[in-house]
Amino acid sequence: MAVQNDSEVHFRRVVRRVLVSVLLVFLFAMFLIWRIDNPRAERFRMAVIDKVVPNLEWVLAPVAHVSNMIADAQSYSRIYQQNQELRRELQRMKQFQEAARQLEQKNAKLLDLNNVQLNPKLTYTTGVVMTDSGSPFRQSALINIGRHDGVVDGWAAMDGLGLVGRISGVGKDSSRVLFVTDSSSRIPVEVTPSGRKAILAGDNTAFPPLEFLDGVDQVRAGDRVFTTGDGGVFPTDLLVGAVVITNDGRLRVKLAADYRRLEFLRIIRHLPAAPISEPGRLVGPTLPGQVQVSE
Repeated sequence: MAVQNDSEVHFRRVVRRVLVSVLLVFLFAMFLIWRIDNPRAERFRMAVIDKVVPNLEWVLAPVAHVSNMIADAQSYSRIYQQNQELRRELQRMKQFQEAARQLEQKNAKLLDLNNVQLNPKLTYTTGVVMTDSGSPFRQSALINIGRHDGVVDGWAAMDGLGLVGRISGVGKDSSRVLFVTDSSSRIPVEVTPSGRKAILAGDNTAFPPLEFLDGVDQVRAGDRVFTTGDGGVFPTDLLVGAVVITNDGRLRVKLAADYRRLEFLRIIRHLPAAPISEPGRLVGPTLPGQVQVSE
């Protein structure tokens, strides 16, 4: 039994060697045929191709399909990478667009400040709003100019449209602006064209009311409101806003200043007139040779 198994194993080895040898001889012969530069060999090669290739289409179809799938996957990968790059580029463009929009808004606000019509005798300095109070009970903001810039407590603050408030606290390099909407704000105003005077009283709302108004029947919605300068706190003729009439018939003022977009404030340098302490005296120093007359 063992002798029979050994003979079978030996037979299989011999057959395997013969087949491998035949295959090698066949491949070597095909290599030579394909490498020989001879018209007969060329005709033979073409005849073999014509016979074999059409019959191998069913074999080549899966290979072609797999190749197409690989090409599609590579193409999809390239498209995905391009898409990601375009997304990053779009994000960068959005950042540039937002920066340009902010610069445009700041430029527009600065231009608005330049368009404010003021008394030629008044001068001003411009400050940047750093932060607001963020409280419904105190309406104010901090700006980046202070005593070092010559700011004085009580000076008026305007944006590019109208009166915002007054300086209510001065530090070395910063100041606090108290809004006209604050409940502690009281401003003498005049309604035009009627010329009626009143007090604009802040009540922590966007539409402060007009109090102590004489001649209410002469005031109409849309009439403009300006400062009077009474009391020497504000200069005269600073635009405050326009009159509106609420549903309950109360007169309020729609402020000209845009409190939602406060970025720059124009601080009006205003020195109130020197008080006359004695009747009949001149205000200011007398020139040499002049006689100061008194009653």
